[in-house]
Amino acid sequence: MKTIWILAALAISAPASDAFAWDGTDNETGTNIEIEKGNLVREGRDIEIFDHEDGSYRDVEVQSIRRSGSSVELEVYDNGTGQFRTFEMEDD
Repeated sequence: MKTIWILAALAISAPASDAFAWDGTDNETGTNIEIEKGNLVREGRDIEIFDHEDGSYRDVEVQSIRRSGSSVELEVYDNGTGQFRTFEMEDD
């Protein structure tokens, strides 16, 4: 019986982990941005993004999260460049 509960919990949580993969755009440059699953996107947390402009992964610190209609606006501090950036993420 315990095995059934464990399998049920895994089945329920597996699709939810994919929901945290986000695609979006850098508002200033128009560059595509990806936040892969496994990143806990919360204010004050560091997350890893993939920046399509230079084809590399970057560590950024989430400064603010604002929901606007069907999208989410993230303001982040890019640790590599020392600049603040704003991303418009698709909220599926």
